[in-house]
This record gives sequence, C-alpha cells and structure tokens, in this order.
Amino acid sequence: MTHDDQSASAQAAADHHRIDCWLTDMDGVLVHENEALPGAAEFIRTLRDKDRPFLVLTNNSIFTDRDLRARLASSGIDVPIEAIWTSALATATFLRTQSPGGSAYVIGEAGLTTALYEAGYTLTDKSPDYVVLGETRTYSFEAITTAVRLILGGARFIATNPDVTGPSGDGPLPATGAVAAMITKATGREPYFVGKPNPMMFRSALNRIDAHSRVTAMIGDRMDTDIVAGIEAGLETFLVLTGSTSAEEVETYPFRPSRVVAGIGDLIPLI
Repeated sequence: MTHDDQSASAQAAADHHRIDCWLTDMDGVLVHENEALPGAAEFIRTLRDKDRPFLVLTNNSIFTDRDLRARLASSGIDVPIEAIWTSALATATFLRTQSPGGSAYVIGEAGLTTALYEAGYTLTDKSPDYVVLGETRTYSFEAITTAVRLILGGARFIATNPDVTGPSGDGPLPATGAVAAMITKATGREPYFVGKPNPMMFRSALNRIDAHSRVTAMIGDRMDTDIVAGIEAGLETFLVLTGSTSAEEVETYPFRPSRVVAGIGDLIPLI
C-alpha cells in the first residue's frame, strides 16, 4: 500500500464519523526510544493549531505528567502537561471516585505516588484500604511480601496496567502484570487493572477533555491494548505500523481497527 493509498484509507474512515477529538498512545506512535517518529511533531502541532481536544495516553505509571512532557519536548514534540494521561492518573481518579480520601500501600514510582497524593490519598502500610501496584524498576521482595500480607488482611488489590513486560535498551523487563501475577498466586486475589485495555482508562480520558466517543478517535500501535480498548469504548481506531503490531499480525486478531496506516503522519489530513 502506498502512502497515498494509506492517506485515502484514513480519509475514508474519517468520513464515516466526524472526528473532533483525538486520543493517542505515546511509545510506538509518537516516539521510539526517545526519538520522535516521522510526522509525530507535526501531528501534535496541527492538533494545537486547530484547537482540537486531545490526550496522549500511556500505561507507563513510572513518570509524572511533567516528566513525560519533558521527555516529549526533548524529542521535539510539544505537548502541554494537561494533555498527558497516564495509567497512574487514571488509577488515582478511579480510586478518588470509589473511596474519596482513602489510603493505599503503593508499590511504584513518583508517577503513581504523586497522582495518589494529589487525589487526596494517604500512603501507608498500616491497614490501607487498597494495595496499589504500578511500574517500578526496583521491585523489592520485602515490598511484595508486605503487599501480600496486606491483601490477605483485607486490603483491595488494584494495579495500574496488565502489561507483563516493558521495553528497555537491553531487552524486555518484567512489568506490572508479571508482578501482579506473583501476588495473585500468593493471595488468590486478582487485581483490578485500570489501564489499557480496560475501557475505564478511555472513559476517564474522554471525561477529562469533555469528549464524546462518537466523535473521538484512538491511535495506537498495539492491537491487544490500544485498539481493542478503543473499539470497546466506541471510538474510531487507527493502528500505526511504527510500533508493536505488524501488518501481518493484524489478521490474527478477531477484531479490526477502523484503518491501518503506516504512521501517525498519515492522519494529519484528518485533523
């Protein structure tokens, strides 16, 4: 498929439903290993120039929205802080609505602890309402043991996202889903995962920008998280081939995106 054919296909999808608002994944769509992908900076600049509501979504709960804004800026992509939505922020929003002013024992980094603190949560290991598991590069056996004992003692189990591995310069790393499985094995309790592919994260994102699903599109590079969650949330979905899922792999899934395009730059005419 040529670039022109891909752009025409994208335009055909847009003709089905008007797209007023945009959600986009970050890694594999906008950036790859801290380098901007082709068309990413122009796509975000066009959204801002045309005053289109949008959010950059990520299951990464390690970093705060300020950290991620700086990371994107260093690659030449100018995203305002209020347009970044992480699984940590979605988790904090979910817990604030479920149990306002609650308490949590947290395994995670600044992105998660800051979000929970700003949501009015007390972080404690003394009879917390919840055990909240997020991404970290320093999982400790002591912290996991504490989490297991608190869950067995009655704390409810929440995890930011189900990804079992995460990327690094040296190859895959165990991620939140893998550690959650360990805790589940020890406790018999499954966590509630807030991040993608739970449509909960998309609904909270739509609420944040006051968008309606019928006129919102999701751009992602993974069929098993971005696209399936977008479909379940009732959004137009665009799969870009600059990340995890190849064109050949699309055919192996029982669901399909609205369109498949080479990269995010092909979607600029739809803004």
